[in-house]
Amino acid sequence: MEKLRVGLIGVGGIAVSRHLPSFLKLSDHVEVTAVCDVIQERAQSVAAEFSIPFYTSQYTKLFEHVDAVTICTPNKFHAEIAIAALNAGKHVLCEKPMAMTSKECEAMIEAADAAGKVLMIAYHYRYMKEARAAKRFIDEGEIGRPLVSRAQAIRRRKVPGWGVFTNKDLQGGGSLIDFGCHFLDLALHLMDFPEIAEVSGATYNELSRQPDVVNQWGKFDHTTFEVDDHATAYIKFKDGATLLFETSWAANLADDIEGVSISGTSGGLDVFPLKLYQSKYGMLLDQQAYWISDEDNPGISQAINFIESCKGRQTPLVKPQEALIVSKVIEAIYQSSETGKAVSFT
Repeated sequence: MEKLRVGLIGVGGIAVSRHLPSFLKLSDHVEVTAVCDVIQERAQSVAAEFSIPFYTSQYTKLFEHVDAVTICTPNKFHAEIAIAALNAGKHVLCEKPMAMTSKECEAMIEAADAAGKVLMIAYHYRYMKEARAAKRFIDEGEIGRPLVSRAQAIRRRKVPGWGVFTNKDLQGGGSLIDFGCHFLDLALHLMDFPEIAEVSGATYNELSRQPDVVNQWGKFDHTTFEVDDHATAYIKFKDGATLLFETSWAANLADDIEGVSISGTSGGLDVFPLKLYQSKYGMLLDQQAYWISDEDNPGISQAINFIESCKGRQTPLVKPQEALIVSKVIEAIYQSSETGKAVSFT
């Protein structure tokens, strides 16, 4: 089968640090034939640096040169570009979150179904070796039925001081929609996306609006900071399980925390690092996972899954219907914070 021709739309940090290197390492199976950026000079520079034959500032022109696209633009443009690409008969790998709203997500799914093309969302934490092994443990019944899950995506004073991360119009939110979404997705994935009953949430941005704010990741204007830098949520599922969720760009804690843990009816686990806890034979058993090889590049695993899905040999690990649920939960957290009331999904 011929190589898949891929184009990147938006060639900022995530494109050149993850997606482009991953595709280039898989050059036997894929060819990056075009790049696009609203800043044409940036598209031209990336094309020259990586010997990519075509560049443009208009994404519709890129469609003529590719079989598939990877969308790495601000969140505001995800749905517009994805739908246009799908309507043009192109497969789509879209950076997270899927879109700004659940309605936009639904429109993307409709376009993918109508076109018969792959639509995949780049929740790359699912591809990490710890996450894959944790999912296998759970699917094989090692912890029984998940009861209480905890997901934390917390950084100590690390608001992204570059790009458009703090621009609400372009991104739709802050720490929740940018960083926390990864761990929310991973927790729901490990739980096998049980039906949601209700979501209660709260968001904050007081820390980053202080005039003497300390930040480890560059400077930003505290007077115009309008997105959340901290969010919490309590999610109830129809089967009785619950999920405790917290994310932050600016927490006043000793260290960063990135973790998902699940307590089940007969055992439990932590994902980072992967540890399994069980009650067997009248004993409490704790086991830590060790890999013979340290090789672990979720960007490459994600790229392989996308390429093979486009060729019909695999199915996407991250299905758009699941990414839609993540976006609905994010919406519900923002809504609950604004109204002070739980959001019912029934």
